[in-house]
Amino acid sequence: MAVSYKAVGWNRQKRIYDGVVLAGVLSYLGLFVGSGIVLDAQATLETLLIRGLGTCAFLLLTIILSIGPLARLDDRFLPLLYNRRHLGVTMSVVALAHGVLSLVQFHAFGDLNPLVSVLVSPGRWEGVAGFPFQPLGLAALVILLLMAATSHDFWLANLTAPTWKRLHMLVYVAWALLVLHVALGALYGERHPALVAVLAVAVAWVLLVHGAGALRERRLDPDSVPGARDFVRVCPVDAIPENRARIVSLSGERVALFRYDGKVSAISNVCQHQNGPLGEGCVLDGLVTCPWHGYQYRPHDGTSPPPYAEKVPTFRVRIVDGVVEVHPRPLPAGTPVEPARIPGHPPTEATP
Repeated sequence: MAVSYKAVGWNRQKRIYDGVVLAGVLSYLGLFVGSGIVLDAQATLETLLIRGLGTCAFLLLTIILSIGPLARLDDRFLPLLYNRRHLGVTMSVVALAHGVLSLVQFHAFGDLNPLVSVLVSPGRWEGVAGFPFQPLGLAALVILLLMAATSHDFWLANLTAPTWKRLHMLVYVAWALLVLHVALGALYGERHPALVAVLAVAVAWVLLVHGAGALRERRLDPDSVPGARDFVRVCPVDAIPENRARIVSLSGERVALFRYDGKVSAISNVCQHQNGPLGEGCVLDGLVTCPWHGYQYRPHDGTSPPPYAEKVPTFRVRIVDGVVEVHPRPLPAGTPVEPARIPGHPPTEATP
């Protein structure tokens, strides 16, 4: 978290991550161009670079789309989620290099403006065969560059989280456009079985991990209590791990029940930064810590510690006969709520 906006806040971990990503991109391009020279003696260096940059950007985007559901399936992928925006900006730069080289090689030496030339490229819009694939790639590139330009928290705060989220959900539109761009362009023109296999595997993989992530999320549905107006019995106290949470769905609201220091508190599961799942985080130094980017909140009032100002809704909670009960109506963000004391646990220091 940051009190004021900074250009980029790199730490040692992020520098190592970015170095690994850069080395991976350069290694991929080197291997792609090198193998292309050996396998296709007629291909020029410019053509190989265009193909290498294009395939690299597509593979990076496929990885980016996989990180979210993988992190839900296995906590070991959370470090990748933490640095996902760096990977996204890198992917956008690679895609931009692919687009610029393509414009120069195929559209820069005619009478038309290169961008206009792309939009009026030969093809037939009425059928699959001969469909102009280049405008699809250009549209995807515009979306990716827009996302990269608004990736900083400055835009998240000024666009508001819902608007920013809707904007960045366009990544799925960009990915679909790129799938069509490759399928209608490179595959249709070259009919290379390796490209067909890579594209098919990439599409199948993204659908598979997102489907698995969605199935995991549906496990919350049995806990859902629609329209409840009074306290709802949720789970035994022992079902909540110490310094961790159990996520339940009450009247359409996902609630994170945190157990810590002999107490239980309930707050909204939605982090105010990027809608991250607070219930998949943990309590560190007495603060609920979001697993996505480390944003923190006090469990008893859903407020970030000073000097930060983020707040999430809180819920009234009590323990009856060893069972946690939660009132499904959320209180205004930042409302203090007395934590429920776990019987048999001596009181710790007073709630701040």
